[in-house]
Amino acid sequence: MTIIIKTEDEIAAMRQAGRIVAMILKTIVEQIGPGMETKELDIIAARELEKRGAKASFKGYRGFPANLCVSINEEIVHGIPGKRVLRDGDVVSLDFGAIFGGFQGDAAVTVGVGKISREAKELIETTRGALEAGIKAAYAGAKLGDVSYAIQDYVEHQRNGYKVVREYTGHGIGHDMHEEPQIPNFGLPDSGPVLKKGMTLALEPMVNAGDWRTRVGDDQWTVCTYDNSLSAHFEHTIAITGGEAEVLTK
Repeated sequence: MTIIIKTEDEIAAMRQAGRIVAMILKTIVEQIGPGMETKELDIIAARELEKRGAKASFKGYRGFPANLCVSINEEIVHGIPGKRVLRDGDVVSLDFGAIFGGFQGDAAVTVGVGKISREAKELIETTRGALEAGIKAAYAGAKLGDVSYAIQDYVEHQRNGYKVVREYTGHGIGHDMHEEPQIPNFGLPDSGPVLKKGMTLALEPMVNAGDWRTRVGDDQWTVCTYDNSLSAHFEHTIAITGGEAEVLTK
């Protein structure tokens, strides 16, 4: 496992890429509403990337056909935008990455369309809280397993009935979207490599309202819950510093 330590200048460049990701996601979220086709969200992402002189991380990556992943309800991640129409009550996960100055930023949010159920609200807040717990555990001198455990503990021990997805993970990030190390959303404390100042990581808990198992849809991209339960997804790119981790995608 080769973990790349970034210089201050490299982290500054990643901060720019991360800010672009955050601004574009914010723009997309502000425009989501019932009656929209999901491809309209991808059009917004493409327009905003061009406006800022950035490139999409996802489009063309291993053949992925869009700038943005849009996953709805039981879909966990890697949903392809298309003609599907958003409806009142839908739970929509948006995963987005941008390249600027040779460096990557990657983030995800889950939002409700119109009026959503109490179950959906609780799932979204639990997943957001899991990301915050993971970030809080990510500091120089801690171990990677501490981060994974903090996410799982928040979801499965402090909440009731939710499960973290096991088969998809967070990751290192920098010049490449996926670098070492892989960052599972479950694990044991005091295990794995020690976190060091200059590491840049993408933490991304994916949480299901039911079983943790997954299945891949007919398009060979969209990952869904095995039991068709709701799912939510949050992600931030962070940098390990001398103190608390810095969130680069805000």
